[in-house]
Amino acid sequence: KTDVQGSIDAVRASLEQLSSDNIRIRLIHISTGSINESDVLLALASKAIIIGFNSRPEQGAKRLADQDGIEIRYYDIIYRLTEDIESGLKGMLDPTIEDIVEGILEIRALFPLGKNRITAGCHVREGQINRNSLGRVKRGDAILHDGPISSLRRFKDDVRQVQSGYECGISLEGFNDYVVGDIIEAHNLKQVGKTS
Repeated sequence: KTDVQGSIDAVRASLEQLSSDNIRIRLIHISTGSINESDVLLALASKAIIIGFNSRPEQGAKRLADQDGIEIRYYDIIYRLTEDIESGLKGMLDPTIEDIVEGILEIRALFPLGKNRITAGCHVREGQINRNSLGRVKRGDAILHDGPISSLRRFKDDVRQVQSGYECGISLEGFNDYVVGDIIEAHNLKQVGKTS
């Protein structure tokens, strides 16, 4: 709802420009005057929000909106309206997740650690491995396992990180079927933003 007819065209044009390939803004109803109960009922039926541009709700409409959980947003400057709606739209999009390989390890020896536990003795060929990385075990082109690191050691010490060129012992949660020559990719999944 807007205060005057001239504001309708400005609000409509600004909001329609925010639509993208992934998300489309649908204006269900736009008119001048105060926000009334029929506006709230329309928003409830349409699962929409109400935008008041230099327009406030009538007392009964405010009470009904509060009772039914209908969001009413108020604006008096057009760019604040578009910024707010645009940031809301970005929150609706799925994040883009990027798989970042941090290091490549080659298994050179196997060390039994008691009942059903094996540590893989590795050489870090490239990059580095961090204690909080994930480990992807590869045999040829096949991926055998991908999961969290349960142990990272240099000699007898627990360590947080091992650099390229060094040896380490590694155990992955839920996996013991290592073979000498397998490759472990140390990687992490990182959210790099929203798709648009």
